[in-house]
Amino acid sequence: MPMYRKKPVVIEAIQWDGTESCIQRIKAQFPAIETCAKSGHLKSDEVTHWRIATLEGSHIVSVGDYVIKGVAGEFYPCKPGIFEATYEAI
Repeated sequence: MPMYRKKPVVIEAIQWDGTESCIQRIKAQFPAIETCAKSGHLKSDEVTHWRIATLEGSHIVSVGDYVIKGVAGEFYPCKPGIFEATYEAI
């Protein structure tokens, strides 16, 4: 079977900490992000999850997920374990 290696690319990513203020920082860094919905607490900065528009449709962003800007300018969430196995800080 043919084998392939992932090409080295530099991406931008921000880890979401579960707060509304972090969502706002992510959206400030990535102005093209479309927020589809979010579930939170009215009297708190805490948000349980939110949805962003991706090339494949709406995806849930959970606490701890990284929001990644891909090589074509698209956005998507990535679980921490997958992110840490795939990417390293530069």
